[in-house]
Amino acid sequence: MKTVIAFVSDIEEELKLLWIDNLQQNLKNCKIVPFENLNKTEKENCKLAIVANPKPEEMKELKNLIWVQSLWAGVEKLLQDIPFASFDIVRMVDPKLADTMAESVLAWTMYLHKNMFLYKKQQEYKIWKQHIDVPAQERTVAVLGLGNLGLTSATSLKSNGFNVIGWSRSKKEIQGVTTYHGDEGLDRVLKNANIIVCLLPLTSETKNLLNKKRLDLLSPTSCVINFARALIFDYEYLLKKIENSEILHAVLDVFEMEPLPKNSELWQDENITVLPHISAPTNMKTASLIASSNISEYLEHEKLPIFINKETGY
Repeated sequence: MKTVIAFVSDIEEELKLLWIDNLQQNLKNCKIVPFENLNKTEKENCKLAIVANPKPEEMKELKNLIWVQSLWAGVEKLLQDIPFASFDIVRMVDPKLADTMAESVLAWTMYLHKNMFLYKKQQEYKIWKQHIDVPAQERTVAVLGLGNLGLTSATSLKSNGFNVIGWSRSKKEIQGVTTYHGDEGLDRVLKNANIIVCLLPLTSETKNLLNKKRLDLLSPTSCVINFARALIFDYEYLLKKIENSEILHAVLDVFEMEPLPKNSELWQDENITVLPHISAPTNMKTASLIASSNISEYLEHEKLPIFINKETGY
C-alpha cells in the first residue's frame, strides 16, 4: 500500500498539477494527493505533507502531521499563519536557488551601476544626456545577509569587479569581502555603500531592520535592492526618502501584499522599479528532486531531514 502524502497549496491549479507530476515521478512508492481530494481517513492518517502557500485552515485538519516539506526557501508566512504548529518544517534548500539569486543580484546591480534606470527615465522625456561611467571597483555594493544566497551573490559581485562589503547578524568571513556584524557594523555598512542588496531572512530580529533611523544613514546617491522580504524595510519612509531625492533609486521585488495593489504609491514613483517577485523563482525540476530525496530518505531509512528552528525562522 502506497504512503499518502498530502499536497497542500494555494497556487494556480495548472501549476499545482505540474508540481505533483514532477514529484510523483520521483516518489513511485507514494501517492501524492491534493488536499481537496483527501478523504477523512487519509487526513487522519497523513503524517507527511508537501506545502506551497498552504491555507492555515487546511493544515489544521491534518492533525497527525510529523513534518512538512516546503517547496519554497522562505517559510516565515507558514510560521506566521500557524505559529504553534505541532509539526516540523523543512525549507527548500536548493543550490540552484543561490545561483539564480546571484544572477538576479548581478543583473539588477548592473542596472543601477550602469545608470540604466536614468536612461529609461530620460527616454520618456526625450532627454539626451550622458552620465559618468564609474568603474566597478569604485562602486561599493553591500550585501545584507551572508547565508548561502548572500555568499554566492557576494562572490559573484566580487568576481565582476565590484568592491563588495557584507553584513550579517553574527560574524562571517568571505575571502576578498570585508564583512561586518552587529548594530555598529550595519550602520557602518549603510553609510559607506553605494548599492545595498538585502538578502536577509525575515525574523523577529530583522523585521523593520531598515527603519527610519537606518535609512537616514544612506547617502542621496545610494540605491537599494530588496530581494528579501518587504517587512524588513519601512517602505513608507523609503518612498518618502526617494521622493525627497535623499535616495537615488530602489529596486523592489517583494511586498507585504502580492500582487502589489494597483493603488499602491510604489507603482507611481519613477525612481522605484517594481518587480513581480521574480528574483529567485524555485526551479521545479531540481526542487522536486530535493523534496523527493528528503521524503524517500525518511520513509525508507527513517532518516530525518534538517528542520528549521521555529524561533529563528531558518
